[in-house]
Parts: sequence; C-alpha cells; structure tokens
Amino acid sequence: MESIGEHEPVVVIGAGQAGFSVASKLRDFGHAGPITLVGNEAQPPYQRPPLSKAYLLGEMTADRLYLRPVEFYRQKSIDLRLSSHVESIDRTKREATLEDGSKLPYSRLVLATGARPRLLPAVIGGALDGIYYVRNLADIDAMSAEFGAGRRVLVVGGGYIGLEAAAVAAKLGLSVTLIEAAPRILQRVAARETSDYFRRLHLDRAVDVREGVGLKTLVGKKRVTGAVLSDGTEFPIDFVIAGIGVDPNIELAVGCDLEVENGVKVDGHCRTSDPTILAAGDCASFPWGGGRIRLESVGNAIDQAESAAMTIVGKERVYDAKPWFWSDQFDVKLQIAGLSAGYEKVVVRPGQGAAVSFWYYRGPVLLAVDAMNDPRAYMVAKRLVDAGRSPDPSLVSDPAVDLRSLLS
Repeated sequence: MESIGEHEPVVVIGAGQAGFSVASKLRDFGHAGPITLVGNEAQPPYQRPPLSKAYLLGEMTADRLYLRPVEFYRQKSIDLRLSSHVESIDRTKREATLEDGSKLPYSRLVLATGARPRLLPAVIGGALDGIYYVRNLADIDAMSAEFGAGRRVLVVGGGYIGLEAAAVAAKLGLSVTLIEAAPRILQRVAARETSDYFRRLHLDRAVDVREGVGLKTLVGKKRVTGAVLSDGTEFPIDFVIAGIGVDPNIELAVGCDLEVENGVKVDGHCRTSDPTILAAGDCASFPWGGGRIRLESVGNAIDQAESAAMTIVGKERVYDAKPWFWSDQFDVKLQIAGLSAGYEKVVVRPGQGAAVSFWYYRGPVLLAVDAMNDPRAYMVAKRLVDAGRSPDPSLVSDPAVDLRSLLS
C-alpha cells in the first residue's frame, strides 16, 4: 500500500508509551499532517513502571512520571485528547467515533490500546471494596492510602507485579502475605533458580510467601476483611492487591472486524488485516521466531511504535524485537535480556558480592539471561542475545573468565 501523504491525518488510540511514541516519531520523521492522540486518562502520557515502585513509595511525584510536559504536544502540533474514549471505528469511512459523538477522520489509524488487569471473580468476593490492581495512576492513587505500617495486605499472584507490590508494602512496614497458585513464584516467566532467588529475598524481609495455594474466597460484607485459601487457611486482611495477569484491549479491533490472535494481529510492519490500521505495544501480537508473540514491556512499546511510524511515512522495515525487561524489588535490580521460553538448562555465573546471573540455553543456543544486581553481565548478555551469539556455557560459568572476552 502507498505511504501516507505528508498532510493526511493520523489518529492514535491509546496515550500510553506506545501511543506517545508513535505520535512523537511521526513528527520526527517529518509527517506534517494532523495527528490526534486519544487517551482515556486525565493525565498526559506517563511512565508506568515506576507506579508500583518509586511512585507508590512516595519517591516520585506524578509530574515526574510524564513522558513530556503538556507544552510538548502544542509545540509538536499533536492534538492530545485526554479523558476521551473511542466508541467505534468505521473502516469504510475511515473515521473513529468518540463517546461524545464527534468524529475523527483518518488516513492511517494506530491502535495502541494496551492491556488491562485480569480481575478477581465476583463470585469469590472480587467485587468487594479494598481490592486493588496495579495498572495506571488512578489505581496507585486509590491504594496509596492503604499503606500504613502494620496493616495487613494479601498479594494475589507471584509474578513480577505481585512481587514488586509485596516489596513496596514490606518496605513501608506492612504485614504482607503473597500467594501463588502455581508450584512456585515466577513459574511462567523464569527458571527455578530465579524463583528461588526472589523467594529467599522476600522471605528474608518478612514477606509470607505461600506457593501452590490459591485464593478460595474473600470474606467481607461490603469491604474485604479476610481471605480463605484453597488449603483451607483463613486469616484477616485489610486490603488486597491482585496481580494475576493482563488481557490485551482488543474490543475496538473486534468491533471493526480486524483479525485478532492473542491481541491485535499485525504483520512485520505493524499493519493489521486492514493496511490503513496499525497496532503497537501491549495490545499487538506480531511475527517472531517462526511464531507469534505479544510483549508487555516498555522496550517493545517504544521500538514497535517507531516501526509503526516508519511504516506510515513509507520508510518500512521489518520489526525485529529485541526483548528486554527489568524489575526492582527491595535492593535488587533484576535485568532480563531475551526470552527464556523453551530453555533446557540454566548456567549460573556468580558476580561481584551478592550479584548473580542465570543464563538460559536451549542446546548450544543462548536464549536469555536474568541478571540480579549485575549490570555488566546484563549488558554483555544483551549484546550476545541480540546478535544471536552463544558463548560456551563453561566460559560463562567460570568467574575467572572476563565477560567482555565473550564479545570478541
């Protein structure tokens, strides 16, 4: 399909990291036409990772979360529509309709609608007051008043979101119980070695970590007051934080008959089944490694958004994802390069002091690395994984071998 004319309108739905990046990159690439960025929150686009860490701890104010000040959008002639919801997309007329009935015509439209937390079922008490999720600024503002020393919080879910919330609560002096229905925390995303590391970290800081046990029901009339676990244990609580995964926001795509497959299905150039509509970020599933994946990360949102913007202005390139992630818990920074799915063995490399990294291999191929307080190991590993290079595991595990030599 021909590239967009430089004065034709672009509508971006979703004002998170991906939506912001598409709009700003379009201007960087010289697009001079109208750009409308529609967000359903009252705030301009902001960073989400600090929400469950520095912001919840009170170490960062809301304005420091903003990706750019409001003046930026005026300077770039980006029409920022906050507290706005797109009700529908008419692909024939090429226009998006907002909930107030106004129409936004487009030559190209980008879905950057993100993902939303899975909710605890109402049948087990999920509709009670005092239950919180970690996704946006409003979520954190709503729960922040609960964080008083000595209060009792139940964290449901032993993934990174749950562990980060548990770490913040423990640092603020709360009594924290974390439950994970799977046999171990982080089971879906990490090796046993990483699970063991973070379990020890939390147990040493008085977090009550319970694995292989689910939530049977929450107790309370209007507000949650207690929990009953699948093993029959019952105990009082003051509030709940649930981190049980997210689902991509695909409703607009489904409503206008776009193809979906674990998200909005896009090709290597971020185009959906309608070439005038693109998708990027948490909501988009794309070709990778002979299959399809959907990545929930800042890095993916930024890089895929740039690829989408390039497609719009006719500078197409295949999006080649270089996955990376991070997590901050207590005094530990975990940095992850690559994707560990399909690994067969884990190689342990000790670092300086308490630092350590776990290197995932499938046969002779290095897939990914988890590095705890070891930025050097992470940087070397990321360069290796991104380049498709796989050092001999015996060299990786030998602390006498200089990591930098693995790059030569």
